[in-house]
Amino acid sequence: MSVLPLVFTSGWASGINAYAVVLLLGIFGATGLSDDVPESLQRPEILITAGVLFLCEAVADKIPYVDSVWDSVHTVIRPAAGAWVGALLAGQSGSLSDLAAGAIGGSTALASHTVKAGTRMAINTSPEPFSNFVMSTAEDLGVAGILTFAMFHPEAAAIVAGVLLLAGLLALFFLISRIRRFLRRRAQRREEKRLAERVGQPPD
Repeated sequence: MSVLPLVFTSGWASGINAYAVVLLLGIFGATGLSDDVPESLQRPEILITAGVLFLCEAVADKIPYVDSVWDSVHTVIRPAAGAWVGALLAGQSGSLSDLAAGAIGGSTALASHTVKAGTRMAINTSPEPFSNFVMSTAEDLGVAGILTFAMFHPEAAAIVAGVLLLAGLLALFFLISRIRRFLRRRAQRREEKRLAERVGQPPD
């Protein structure tokens, strides 16, 4: 069976929470739930590192504005993780070239990361803080649920991930105006802070 559906699903999930993907795949392989998980993802040091980083993301991802900073830092990390996981899965299966799997996993992760980061920017325009917590929790549960589903039904999980990705891109298109307001507001805050620091400086 081709590993392509699992590569696509793991790429989509990596764009949302790469550490959860590495942690879950490693656990699936270590417990014998799946034979498609390479040994390198099952190593204890990989699992521990992914677990610690997952906990850090679970906290940062639920704090308004901190989540957007975290997303900015992970603009490179998440696609790179999606490409890395995809290449490893392809190497384990042998049914898809490592290069093709890396390209699919990385590009899919970049697309889903863009949806997540853009959606968070739009959510941060709301004055109440609870939407961040709700959205972050839904993302974590969604990644865990769909990735687990992919272990047993990879084709169906890939379809679900594809539908969610398309829906997210469409939603992001309609949220662009809110995102622009968010960026203008952040730039204005920086300018006000810079002016305040300049006023507070003693004269030469």
